[in-house]
Amino acid sequence: MSEEALNDINQFLTFTLGREIFALDIGTVREVLELTSITKIPRTPGFMRGVINLRGHAVPVVDMRMKLGMSKGEDTVDTCIIIVEIEFDGEITVMGALVDSVREVFEMMPDSIEPAPKMGAAVNAEYIRGMGRQDEKFIIILDINKIFSAEELALVKGMSKEQDGGQEEAA
Repeated sequence: MSEEALNDINQFLTFTLGREIFALDIGTVREVLELTSITKIPRTPGFMRGVINLRGHAVPVVDMRMKLGMSKGEDTVDTCIIIVEIEFDGEITVMGALVDSVREVFEMMPDSIEPAPKMGAAVNAEYIRGMGRQDEKFIIILDINKIFSAEELALVKGMSKEQDGGQEEAA
């Protein structure tokens, strides 16, 4: 494989929500954590599970099932928190995405990613970067930077600062 072709390979972290398989660009993923204690924050949207302590910093956690309009699931031993970096107003916002389970890092060539379908997907098509395929199963590739509105990201950023005591996270 040529050097140029190697650079065109996309790597994705695959995870499940219900019976569906989703993926995030590995470049947006910082780490994957086992489910830990989540502190609920009053008067936040239903999809906000709360905050976790990540090495001394408060990181907001979003229930991806709820955010994507799916039914609320039960936490299990496979439930994980994917720590992601989202670009907002030229800054990186760190947040946790609660998922049913994490599967693997999966490589796909750009030409094997199809555009998002206009209907029939369980998820709003504007959040979908494309559809991939692994064996006989479809993988819904999400664009983490489009899932949250500016207002939601401002809320998340505010939650982090409030819980950290107003200190900025040194990146």
